[in-house]
Amino acid sequence: METNCGFNTGILHKASPKGFGNRQILPPISQVTAYGYESMEELEKVFSHKSMGYAYTRIGNPTLTAFEQKMNSLEGGIGAVSCSSGMAAISSALLALCESGDEIIAGRGLYGGTIDLLRDLEKLGIHTVYADVLDGDSVRKLATEKTRAVFGEVISNPALSILDIRAAASAAHEAGVPLIVDSTAATPYLVKPFEYGADIVIHSTSKYINGCGNSIGGIIIDGGKFAWDFEKHSALAGHKKYRKMAFLLKLRTDLWENLGGCMSPMNAYLTYIGADTLGLRMKRICENADALARALSAEEDLAVSYPALPDHPQHSLAVSQFGGLGGGILTFRTGSKERAFEVINSLKYAFIASNIGDLRTLVIHPRSTLYINSDEKSTASAGVFDDLVRVSVGIEDSEDLIDDFLGAVRGSRK
Repeated sequence: METNCGFNTGILHKASPKGFGNRQILPPISQVTAYGYESMEELEKVFSHKSMGYAYTRIGNPTLTAFEQKMNSLEGGIGAVSCSSGMAAISSALLALCESGDEIIAGRGLYGGTIDLLRDLEKLGIHTVYADVLDGDSVRKLATEKTRAVFGEVISNPALSILDIRAAASAAHEAGVPLIVDSTAATPYLVKPFEYGADIVIHSTSKYINGCGNSIGGIIIDGGKFAWDFEKHSALAGHKKYRKMAFLLKLRTDLWENLGGCMSPMNAYLTYIGADTLGLRMKRICENADALARALSAEEDLAVSYPALPDHPQHSLAVSQFGGLGGGILTFRTGSKERAFEVINSLKYAFIASNIGDLRTLVIHPRSTLYINSDEKSTASAGVFDDLVRVSVGIEDSEDLIDDFLGAVRGSRK
């Protein structure tokens, strides 16, 4: 298969150019718990990793393999591990690299669930050092001999801050650690982080990758270019012989297998077929989000944030890193919580829901939901305020969305 084909052609053909075993054009759903063998000698070889094969779906499953190969092909890595959720993917990736006493550098504006996870890791002795702005300078300032990874979101949610991947990767590599990025809100359609120096890419596939809101899942993709120092990253020392594959082998044979955070075969299948239309959906979603953001920004009593708008503080980075695209999320501030609720409740075409990346437009008030248990400092760092509305734009007709939102905004004026 030619590797220089277009995005949509690549999704459909790169990972499985000739289809699957019995001429299927989609992967069969292997909805089983275990796999039978002719002899114990055969099964022993599978368990000792001396022979290829599947034994138990918690350890491996052909439907999961097909999905992993598709995602690895999309991002351009050397291998991928699917997980039961985006949070399972983040926790597994960090636990594969860190032991008690180790440190992670991260930006303060992370998704609230990720902040909660990092707080839980403190109980295991894994400490997170936060940068107000995650960039090359902050990584250099905060890195110590205890640092084992730098973690950031390519587009933060809902602050919509953009990570300068190249700058953060350069600083992380100077410190001898990998850059791990959560690219959920960006997707491979906007940017392929490995091309900018990132080492590990994570997605909550429940969002744009699946696109239909029907399956929870996560994925970890390894770029395969980081030169592991097994004295520094002692968590990987037991897999030293695998060299550049050490992280993936640690994930699959230790963390993923032992913690049991595998994706279900049905979810892998549904997300596989959802991913087939990622390029088409993201094109429409970005166009709709841009049109809606520009329409709302013309309302003088709203403060609209969207990376493709010229007044976004990182607009130039959006142009250089995303080709000027802004993604599918926008936010706006209404002046009060009460007005934010009134606007949300007046919308006809937006579902009030906590997900992002659906075909349908979704809207939420983050402060009273996703960040309901966060303190003021944490919410401010995450770009969350009492009057903030977050919109995950869908594929509806842009004219209908604009009319709907402008009607709700104008109707809320006292």
